[in-house]
Amino acid sequence: MIGSDGQESTFINSTSTCTMVRTYPFMTRNEIESRIADGQQIVIFNQHVLKVDAWLPYHPGGEKALLHMVGKDATDEIQALHSQAAQEQMMRYRIGKIHGLWTNFRPPIQGGSFRSSFDADNMDCEELDNQGVSASSTPNSRSPSPVFDVDYKGLRRRGDDKDYTTRPASISSQSSVEPDTTGMSYLDALTREQISLDIGKYPGVDLATQHEIAAKYKDLHQAIMDQGLYECSRTAYMFECCRYIGFFAAMLICLSYGQYVLGAVCLGLAWHQLVFLAHDAGHMGITHDYQIDTAIGIFVADFVGGLSLGWWKRNHNVHHIVTNAPEHDPDIEHMPLFAVTHRLLGSLRSTYYDRVMEYDAVAKFMLKIQAWTYYPLLALGRFNLYRLSWDYLIARRGPRRGPGAWHWYLEIVGQFVFWAWFGYGVMYKMLPDGRTRFMFVMVSHVTSSPLHVQIVLSHFSMSTSDLGPQESFAQRMLRTTMDVDCPPWLDFIHGGLQFQAIHHLFPRVPRHNLRKAQKLVMEFCRDVGIPYALYGFADGNRAVIGRLAEVSRQAAILAKCQQTVARNGGVFGHHG
Repeated sequence: MIGSDGQESTFINSTSTCTMVRTYPFMTRNEIESRIADGQQIVIFNQHVLKVDAWLPYHPGGEKALLHMVGKDATDEIQALHSQAAQEQMMRYRIGKIHGLWTNFRPPIQGGSFRSSFDADNMDCEELDNQGVSASSTPNSRSPSPVFDVDYKGLRRRGDDKDYTTRPASISSQSSVEPDTTGMSYLDALTREQISLDIGKYPGVDLATQHEIAAKYKDLHQAIMDQGLYECSRTAYMFECCRYIGFFAAMLICLSYGQYVLGAVCLGLAWHQLVFLAHDAGHMGITHDYQIDTAIGIFVADFVGGLSLGWWKRNHNVHHIVTNAPEHDPDIEHMPLFAVTHRLLGSLRSTYYDRVMEYDAVAKFMLKIQAWTYYPLLALGRFNLYRLSWDYLIARRGPRRGPGAWHWYLEIVGQFVFWAWFGYGVMYKMLPDGRTRFMFVMVSHVTSSPLHVQIVLSHFSMSTSDLGPQESFAQRMLRTTMDVDCPPWLDFIHGGLQFQAIHHLFPRVPRHNLRKAQKLVMEFCRDVGIPYALYGFADGNRAVIGRLAEVSRQAAILAKCQQTVARNGGVFGHHG
């Protein structure tokens, strides 16, 4: 029997019930592409074709995280970021199945183009695979650009004769590219050089190689589950709760004795530690129940810290899917204050913020000195988080329907409670004058700022290249993220999140178990030939400062190119 939705249905009768078992038709690549061209949001998950249009306004992690998966096999991303219950919920949106391996399209939000229909028989399948599209999909209509396109035909998998668990001394190196008469050609040459370096270090992004990596990643994921690393440590959280309460009690005692600076330090330390708990809750890493963990996260982030968990989840989910992509990942989009890649010197358009990140006069000035302003500006980072949180809540950017809709109301209550206890109870009632209040705010907020250094440390100096839509989830996470080495007794300072590469591979694994997973991940990296980046805290910071200084140098060379073109009477065009 064919149902009203065009899907084949079969009825099984028994003496007491009538059960409908639905089967789903196999869909061709051409049909899937046509649907995407018509505006449907199609995602591949476990060999099933999902049409997620109806889920977009309900998705607790925001619609853009889903949009970056359109036209792609998102099985690894979905399984990494979602609970089993959420995965089962997604199966409600099935409309078909696929045969064999899926060759990813570039999602429309990332610039991919699609045709409603075309004759695949007239096109060379191997050529289309080299372009990063399927044999029944459209070739990209964009003009080739080194920012987005790679000649995959020439890529080869490296040999496995290196030790991929070594700790390199630095990441950034001085570019050997010389400027030519046009500034944008210089940036494109840098992009080609960066891609070439990544091609030499990582396995090829052909479909067969990446499918093999994805298959071994699934085995790794199974090993993680078999060892019980998804189980939360109650003992670890008991000690952490004692630490939180201790810091808050110390703050109150200090304030009662007039030790305002020391009290501010204690509050800053409490906020620093509590962020790790909110992070766990946001990833459902505590109870693995969406509603319970979200409520815990809102209590910690909004009620105690004055920051929006909803904003963080919307931002952070996109970061976990398109890590270190300059035009897509909000965690590295800090223009005009910082640029961690030369590509931001070309005024890229952010798909997250839906605006052009202008390389204007302010950016040109700030980027000259970014290696010097890096730590001072990060020290003030919490103030920017307030701004982003209020923007999210006032504009109601979160889901207005579905299981996450009520969280907005709880967050609003949380914001009022925070400013009641902190703004009125502490700042107004317990501090004597305006000067002391200003000092207390600054000291407490700066004390919590090492958190920002810890988080960006794992990404700012890593690859920002786009190796195309066929790159597997596991390789992309390991290519764009590094871990920070430290002795176990210092784990509480880093919150356990110094293992960012492992966390990106398995976001829902409780952070107390990330160190236990390290050996398994290192073995996986050796097996598939992907370098595992492990740095000491000092070396990692040197690498970040080196990257910032390198981009500043590239900006200076670009400025000279612009001056040369201007002197020669040429026109320096805008490049986006």
